[in-house]
Amino acid sequence: MYKINVLITGSTGYIGVQLIKLLIKHKNINIKYLCGKNSVGKNISSFDSSLKAKKLPQISKYNKKYLKNVDIIFTALPNGEAQEISNDLLKKNTLIDLAADFRLKNSLDYHKWYKQKHKAVKNIKKSIYALPEITKEKVKNFNIIGCPGCYPTSILLPLIPLIKKKVINQNTIIIDSKSGYSGAGRNVHQKYKTKNLYESLSAYGVGFHRHNSEIDQELKNHTKSNINFLFTPHLSPMFRGILSTIYIDLKKGISGKKIEDILKDYHKKNRFVKVLNSDSFISTNEVINSNNCFISVCKTKYKNKMIILSAIDNLIKGGAGQAVQNMNLKFGFNESEGLK
Repeated sequence: MYKINVLITGSTGYIGVQLIKLLIKHKNINIKYLCGKNSVGKNISSFDSSLKAKKLPQISKYNKKYLKNVDIIFTALPNGEAQEISNDLLKKNTLIDLAADFRLKNSLDYHKWYKQKHKAVKNIKKSIYALPEITKEKVKNFNIIGCPGCYPTSILLPLIPLIKKKVINQNTIIIDSKSGYSGAGRNVHQKYKTKNLYESLSAYGVGFHRHNSEIDQELKNHTKSNINFLFTPHLSPMFRGILSTIYIDLKKGISGKKIEDILKDYHKKNRFVKVLNSDSFISTNEVINSNNCFISVCKTKYKNKMIILSAIDNLIKGGAGQAVQNMNLKFGFNESEGLK
């Protein structure tokens, strides 16, 4: 069977390791290079012992000469670094970025939210913000694929269908999201050394988290008018998983059953999105180690107010799994290959 050659740079982080675990199960993929900086010469099993028995290349330093030997480059790097690699791409290459380098379509927005100038502005127009259930086959037309952030994934999957149908108030959306600490990367303990990550819950980025820009951009894309929402993320004392609680006001004449029906109809062919029956209480435990998003619409004591629960695994559906799903769509593989 013909296999596509892949390079993964940023391979030793939580997302990079998760990506490797998915790709070694993919029948159409050959992992040609694993790249890192401080880990050159090491085996990837040093970062995850479950990979010890797998035949994988030693970690090497990224070299643009590698690009002629691969079809796909996955970048799980700090923001800004995939931009530089995008400037080296050959016609045969597809870049799939798991960071924020190609999420925002305006370079000024990128500078505002990420405090750095974009180093590949000309490539932004050549890229797509690819949330698989929304963009679907459109990824086939692009060789630079920007994967959504983990929080926005859990938020946009339920909100975009409702925004498109104009059934909720666009000015009163409140989003409360809680994530496992793996979302902050391997340096999380150093970054939050004053917090007890294992026994406390803490809010951060209150009012101004970077993912505000991404959520705002994508919701506006589907309504062509202003959206007002409040988004507050929290670090939760668990390793992985995200639960987003979204508070919405219904427009006049819209029922909770209508909201549920819209979501079920929109996602009925999206194999990784499960819209449960109303008032189902969901937890991150139900989606851990899967590429699934579980959604539940819940009633409140007010007829015109509803609560939407949305749960994903931040390292898979919010990261590596979504990247593989986009790759499958881009290259015409079975969408669930490597993700079962």
